[in-house]
Order: sequence, then C-alpha cells, then structure tokens
Amino acid sequence: MRDQIDGFLAHVKLERGLSPTTVSSYALDLALFERYCRARRIQAASRVRPLLVREFLQWLRTEKQHSPSTAARKLACLKGFFRFLVAQGLIRENPTGFIETPRLWQRLPQTLSEEEVTRLLQGPEARGQGLRDLALLEVLYGAGLRVSEAVSLDLPHFNLEVGFVRCVGKGNKERLVPLGKHAQQALRRYLQTLRPALIRRRPQTQAVFVNRAGGRLTRQRVWQLIRGYAAKEGVSKRIGPHTLRHSFATHLLMRGADLRTVQELLGHANISTTQRYTQVDRARLKAVHEKHHPRP
Repeated sequence: MRDQIDGFLAHVKLERGLSPTTVSSYALDLALFERYCRARRIQAASRVRPLLVREFLQWLRTEKQHSPSTAARKLACLKGFFRFLVAQGLIRENPTGFIETPRLWQRLPQTLSEEEVTRLLQGPEARGQGLRDLALLEVLYGAGLRVSEAVSLDLPHFNLEVGFVRCVGKGNKERLVPLGKHAQQALRRYLQTLRPALIRRRPQTQAVFVNRAGGRLTRQRVWQLIRGYAAKEGVSKRIGPHTLRHSFATHLLMRGADLRTVQELLGHANISTTQRYTQVDRARLKAVHEKHHPRP
C-alpha cells in the first residue's frame, strides 16, 4: 500500500496541481489509514473492504476524538485515493464508493470587528521585529491571504508601485489582489529597513517574510505571532491567521462589496464558499436589531 500511496501523492501534486499544504495533509491521512490497516494485518489496498473503512471512521471519532468535519475530510482523502487506484487498474472495486460523506452543520467563520482588527494592528512596535510583524498582519488582513500564501510570497510577487500582490492559492491558481495604502506603507518600511538586516547571512533569498536567521517564516510562527499580539491588545477571541482572512471578506461585504468580487479576491473556486460570509453579516444585523430595537 505504501507504493500506491506514494503514487497517489505524486498524482495530486504533479497532475492535479494541489498545494503543498493539501498534499501534506493527504500524506498524513493516508499514513494514519495505512497504520490502521497494518494493525489489522491488511497490507494490500485490494483487501480493504467497506466495513473496514467504516470501522476506521468510527475509530477516528471514538478513539482519536476527531471532530465530524475532520473525519469527513479524511474520508474525502480516502475516496480520492481509492478512485485513483481503480482508475489505474490497481484494484477492481472502490471500497468507499457507497460510503456517504455525512452532512455537517456549517459553522460561521470566526471574525473580528473592525475595532478589534485596529487593536490587533496596534500590537507590533514601530521598530525591530515589529516592522515585519505589522507588514505581515497588514497583508493578511488587507489582501485576505491564506497564511500559506503569505509565507510563500517572494519579492517578485509584489508591485508596490501600482499596489498589487500576486499570490498562488489552492490548486496552484494565481490571482492578483490589490493592496491598500496601509499595507503598502508597512511593507515599504519593512523591506527598506529591517529585511536587509535579517537576510545578511542569506542575501540571495527571495522570501519576503523572513525570521532572524534569514529563513522563510513558517505558518506555525505566524500563528504564534498573531495569538501573542491578540493577547497583548486584549482581543479575547481565540484567533489565527485565517481569522484575518474571514474578517477581510466580512468587512468588505458589510461595506457594500458584491459577492462575486469578494469571491475573486479570496480565490474561491465555488461561490457557495464565499456565501458563508453573508450569513455572518446577517447574524450581525440580527444582533444589532435585538440590541437596539424597542420591541426585539
């Protein structure tokens, strides 16, 4: 099964063009499934039966304490894997073919208010590492980028003269996103003052956001930075980089942007994904109505 998993991962990376983050998640999911099969003395994918897959999903929920959404994601990975094996003629029947993905309650995205975003952006100091952190936060919120897109940015991806950033999203799809004046100013200060000092040991690096050793900033470090600044500024919500992306979309819609434009800015393939943010706005309107109307 190991060789078949490697073949599938190469397929989704090279032929389907899935992002490194997605490929990495698939690799972890399939490695977990392979270990589960091996523990039951099943080493060949051709011996996997629907009952085993159902037992695996139940094991995820009860033993591993995975959420329904996480189990559903792992099932989607298995479905793709076995469809690939059938298409390649490596197995005759797909053991996941008649296993339905459970319908999940759609959770509304966690967002920050405009006032909370302002407080968060006041966290980094106007010197030292704070210059980089402010530029990073301004780009995440000002352009609505995924954290993986932000840390993958190289110098040629920016055109600060016209105020655009070119990023590569899911499925290796490129999109151009405008940058506001605050993001442009923060980036210029960082690129002109701090970044040259950070990359003195690695002068050839093209990465925009780098650490003290001149290496590319990691997604994990960005999570730590954002939560640190949230705690510092008294933002009580448990947030991460994606919260800024959610807030970017919600605030645009609240101020009158149309759904198609927001979809293009976010790089969503399906507009139904973008429509979640209209529900956030409706929830906000309902809360305002209940708070201020004399007869709520």
